[in-house]
Amino acid sequence: MIGGSFPDPCLLTLGHGYTARALAARLDPEWRVVGTVRARAACDDLRAEHVAPLLWDNREAVEEAVGAATHLLISAAPDAEGCPVLARFRAAFERAERLRWVGYLSTTAVYGDRGGDWVDENSELRPSSRRGHWRVAAEEAWFQLGERTGLPVHVFRLAGIYGPGRSAFDKLRDGRARRIIKPGQVFSRIHVADIASVLLASMAKPDPGQAYNVADDEPAPPQDVIVHAAGLLGVEPPPEEPFETAEMTPMARSFYGENKRVSNERIKTDLGVVLTYPNYRAGLAAILAAGG
Repeated sequence: MIGGSFPDPCLLTLGHGYTARALAARLDPEWRVVGTVRARAACDDLRAEHVAPLLWDNREAVEEAVGAATHLLISAAPDAEGCPVLARFRAAFERAERLRWVGYLSTTAVYGDRGGDWVDENSELRPSSRRGHWRVAAEEAWFQLGERTGLPVHVFRLAGIYGPGRSAFDKLRDGRARRIIKPGQVFSRIHVADIASVLLASMAKPDPGQAYNVADDEPAPPQDVIVHAAGLLGVEPPPEEPFETAEMTPMARSFYGENKRVSNERIKTDLGVVLTYPNYRAGLAAILAAGG
């Protein structure tokens, strides 16, 4: 029996990706961590990280794991049909009795474009993209489930994620970096290690029904990040390209359709989080120092 083999505490991650791996690596040894993957080939990678793998398609095993877990992290992205995790396992969540904390990873796309103005968790949700609308619907569905069943749901609205293996350095090294110039454009971002810190703080101090923005202190133009990373590597940054004439995929161009600054005050005041990487300069310096 899978359920009988899970001790307390036990974290189940539905979609064991970049952020889930960062969180799992920070947990104390007494934690049992179980993560879902879609490909059998990924199972060995999880075992090497001391994570018990479950195949997403093994519905019975995943439902059993939901019933055995004390903490649950959902990172699977929604689509036009809604949150795939809810669609597949809603009944298991309604039966779950051991869950003390549920975290749903959303994005700051729920706020839409604000012309560079600041947003916080009390700001109206005004998504301007299709993905943003899907996220708002998924958040609402999770909150409604929590209200109806008592499931301790928390929502984390993540800014642009970067970290080891996923930073401006990697784009510069493999030739994908571009310096797109759109005057006045800023993005908020967050180092993956600081996401893990926020999740740990919330797990230690649950507040069901709460939403948190997860971003660093310094929204910045994307071209500034590329130039700074190039300087750290000692290479020339890519040439400037005006946004209006730059050749971009529709998805890449859509990211520039949202311009906002994301406040992180709640994670500091409510959860006591002190960011290790309060801006991109600190985060990039640490990645480079670690050989990233």
